[in-house]
Amino acid sequence: MSSKPMSHRQIMEALSGLLLVLFVAMASSTIVSTALPTIIGALDGSQTQYTWVVTASLLTATASTPIWGKLADLFSKKLLVQISIVVFVLGSMIAGLAQTAGQLIAARAFQGLGMGGVQALVQVAIAAMIPPRERGRYNGYLGGVMAVATVGGPLLGGVIVDTTWLGWRWCFYIGVPIAIIALVVLQKTLNLSVLRRTSVKIDYWGASLIAAGVSVLLIWVSFVDSSFAWVSWQSVVMLGAGLALLAAAVWVESRVAEPVVPLSIVKTRGTALAIIASLAVGMAMFGGAVFLGQYFQIGRGYSPTEAGLLTIPMMAGVLVSSTIAGRIISRTGKIKPYIVAGTLVLVAGFAGLSVLDHETPLWYVGIAMALVGIGVGMSMQNLVLSVQNTVSLKDIGAASSTVAFFRSLGGTIGVSVLGAVLAHRVTDNLTHQLGASAAAPGGGSLNIGALPDSIQHVVRAAYGDATGHIFLISAAVAAVGVLAALLMKPTELRSTVDLAAAPAPATPETPVPALTR
Repeated sequence: MSSKPMSHRQIMEALSGLLLVLFVAMASSTIVSTALPTIIGALDGSQTQYTWVVTASLLTATASTPIWGKLADLFSKKLLVQISIVVFVLGSMIAGLAQTAGQLIAARAFQGLGMGGVQALVQVAIAAMIPPRERGRYNGYLGGVMAVATVGGPLLGGVIVDTTWLGWRWCFYIGVPIAIIALVVLQKTLNLSVLRRTSVKIDYWGASLIAAGVSVLLIWVSFVDSSFAWVSWQSVVMLGAGLALLAAAVWVESRVAEPVVPLSIVKTRGTALAIIASLAVGMAMFGGAVFLGQYFQIGRGYSPTEAGLLTIPMMAGVLVSSTIAGRIISRTGKIKPYIVAGTLVLVAGFAGLSVLDHETPLWYVGIAMALVGIGVGMSMQNLVLSVQNTVSLKDIGAASSTVAFFRSLGGTIGVSVLGAVLAHRVTDNLTHQLGASAAAPGGGSLNIGALPDSIQHVVRAAYGDATGHIFLISAAVAAVGVLAALLMKPTELRSTVDLAAAPAPATPETPVPALTR
């Protein structure tokens, strides 16, 4: 461990590189959302492949997050950050060169490994540099970058696709030079001491079982209700296999010397409650950006660029609230009140969005989106901080990535489940308006402009009216986050990077052998 703490200038220099690569990694998962219809059309892909271009990267990023975090407790954090950046850059280049939808899906899965590493390790590196008491002021920058990446990604993707001399491949290429710049900056500025350990054991079985179990469950969520029914033999087999793999992972993690996800950390009250709350925040962070962008485009008829601009209130809410709350938390050392307030505001924002239809005034939508953004900004990073505050430096990687893992898992499952609910509602609305022959227009094609004007209006109304229903579900899920936040114990943030060492028990001194003549 470093004996000399980093100065504010040194922290800001290293933080600039970390935030650069975090922005690129997070934006890469949202930048394709508005460009995907063009991409899949150019590659002659199917609707299933359309879904998997998004799901593949989320799946590998989610499954690999705890593995990256555990590796950070065993090896050089700086080296691991650099490796994850290289993996991400290679995946981005391959994705941009893809000639078929299958190749693009494979490249996105590989890219997701780098994304998972970056998202987990950036927070681990920050935790190794800055004491929890001071970390709140820097978490404002982190929340702002996440907000810009999450909400600004679709806007950037729309602009790239609409710019003829760029083309859709630049949705993947554009992050490469920024990631390389971040790599160079981190090489010069990120100086973290490595905790040398004589015996390092990697939990390969636990890592493999966790990755396999999560992957099977996410594949089930992705295909259920489209390729097969919720109640079917396929659902029973996949759900049973996923749960069995995760049960085996828990058994392994309870017995190995160096578990990927230390159960001693997960079982503590604070971490368990932070995980539950993070599931709700994850659904807000991912679901809000995905479904609001589609609502503006399909339900209201705005262009991709306009849809991105209309989601600015949510981005501004995250940026302002995370910055202000972070500074207050650093000054007072108290964190629970801001997490509770953030989850309450999040519920209020989703409740406001639950009444959306295709004619809701834009000023009202903007206010509700701002509330969602404020809720995410006050709770997202502070949930990680609350867990980091309770563990020693040697476990900071596993603890941070475990919370990030469940947040990402919640977001992935939330997007898939809410997407299925949305599709059902749209189909039901269209069937009610146009009859049984209406199945085709609502099936998933975003090319609404190609439909006749009379049908186009009905489809947009059906989509706009259905969107409010999924945000009602989100409000119910977010309410669980409020309960978890209320049950968290009030704690004072410590002012040291590591936990204070416990006083050693008094033991008799070992006699020094007498010198022989």
